[in-house]
Amino acid sequence: MSSIFQRALGSDFDRLHPRIQRRFSVGLDTGEACAGRGVMDRVWHGGPLVRPFLALGGVRNILVPKSGSDIPFTIENFPYTDSYGRETVTFVRTFAFPGRTRRFDATMVFSPERGCIVDYLGTHQHLATDLHFEADTTGAIVIRSGEHRFREGPLDVRVPDLIGGDTVVRESYDEEAGRFRIQVSVSNRRFGRLFGYDGSFTADYADASACGSRTDLRPVREEARA
Repeated sequence: MSSIFQRALGSDFDRLHPRIQRRFSVGLDTGEACAGRGVMDRVWHGGPLVRPFLALGGVRNILVPKSGSDIPFTIENFPYTDSYGRETVTFVRTFAFPGRTRRFDATMVFSPERGCIVDYLGTHQHLATDLHFEADTTGAIVIRSGEHRFREGPLDVRVPDLIGGDTVVRESYDEEAGRFRIQVSVSNRRFGRLFGYDGSFTADYADASACGSRTDLRPVREEARA
C-alpha cells in the first residue's frame, strides 16, 4: 500500500527528488512521521481589507494573521487513522513570532471518490479543499488547490470562487544547502494576495508508533464528508 500522496501523484511520484519522495512517503505503510524545523525568511499577508478574514481564520488555526521576517518554523507530518477509518496525515505548521506563536493546521486524506487529496483546514475541519499534486521538471512537488467546501452540522456548501482562496505550494530540495525550500501563496480573485510564506527547513523522521497518539496535532472535530 502506498502513501496518500503517492496515490494522488500516480506516476509523477517517481519524478520527484528522492528527498521529496521520502517526505511524501510519510504514512501508515512506512510507519514514519516527519518533523521539519527551519526559518521562514518571510511571512506575509495582504492589505487592510483581508486582515479581518485572516484574524477570523486565526481563531481556528486557518492561515496566519501576522507577518514578519526570519520566523522560526516547524511542520509536523504525523500519520494516523481517523475516527472514520481513513488514513490521515497532519500538516501542522507553527510560526514562532516574537511574543506569540501561531499555528496553521491541516489534516489530509485521499478521497477515491474525488480522485485527489482532501485537505481539512483548521481545528474543526469545517473547510475542505481539494488538492492537486504534480512534480515539476526540477523534481519539486507543486500543490494547487481546487474546489472548497464548507461543512457545519447539516450545512454543506461549495465556497464560491469569488470569495475562496487559490493556493499554490512548491516544495523542493536544495542539494547544496542540504535543506528543503518551500514557497506558499494564497490569493483571492477579487482581493488579490491573502497570505503566504517562504523559507527553508531540515527534516527528521521518527517511528510514528513511538510518537503516541499525538492528540495535540489532531483536530478537535472530524468531518466525515469529503
